[in-house]
Amino acid sequence: MLKGFKDFLLRGNVVELAVAVVIGAAFTAVVTAFTNAFLKPLIQVFSGGGEFAGAFTVNGVVFDYASFVNAVLTFLITAAVIYFLVVLPLKYVEERRRRGEEEGPADPTDVELLAEIRDLLREQATRPTGAAGGGQGRIPHQDR
Repeated sequence: MLKGFKDFLLRGNVVELAVAVVIGAAFTAVVTAFTNAFLKPLIQVFSGGGEFAGAFTVNGVVFDYASFVNAVLTFLITAAVIYFLVVLPLKYVEERRRRGEEEGPADPTDVELLAEIRDLLREQATRPTGAAGGGQGRIPHQDR
């Protein structure tokens, strides 16, 4: 059971996904810091400056619309960078793979197939004769 869990964790997709999440979170923090340090003050300057720049007050309650605009800009910048630096290049690679310019996942090697055949023969040898289904006519690589 632990071997299966280890194999699951060490598969390329899971590790790549974990790295992507960590890098994405770090990148979002950088974009948030940028928008808080530079864009939000610009929004406040262009909305009149002063104590209540980027906000308005109704019945003593302050509505800080500069923070909302800042959050929208943070989202748009993050989404644009992810699209142009991750999604488009992956689409390009996938398109090349479909056209046959780039190889896809490798087929099993001869050694892997021979090891699979050996294991199946060993399994058949330990089964009592006349067992239901007996594995007759099975091709090893079709079990995947």
